[in-house]
Amino acid sequence: MSTKIVALFNLKPGVSVADYEAWAKSKDIPTVNGLQSVDEFAVFKSTGLLGSDDKPPYAYIETIDVNDMEKFGGEVSTETMQAIAGEFQAMADDLVFIMTDKLG
Repeated sequence: MSTKIVALFNLKPGVSVADYEAWAKSKDIPTVNGLQSVDEFAVFKSTGLLGSDDKPPYAYIETIDVNDMEKFGGEVSTETMQAIAGEFQAMADDLVFIMTDKLG
């Protein structure tokens, strides 16, 4: 059974949108999509709240479709992925990872 991980986060103070998005496009997205345990990794930028002028609580949303959680655990512990994770954690604030299973 596949698992979808949803990550919600903002950027830390002092981290520019341009720097984060350039890093995400050039390093994070291609590296995570290169993992055998990942069917698809996508990053989304919040653009608003439906029916409201309020600011979204999170600036970015990531979805990771994992086909093998055991293999994923091994792959994210590699030196390459640890470096990516460290760079990400230096930029991400209010980070929440939610594990999900699809109903039906």
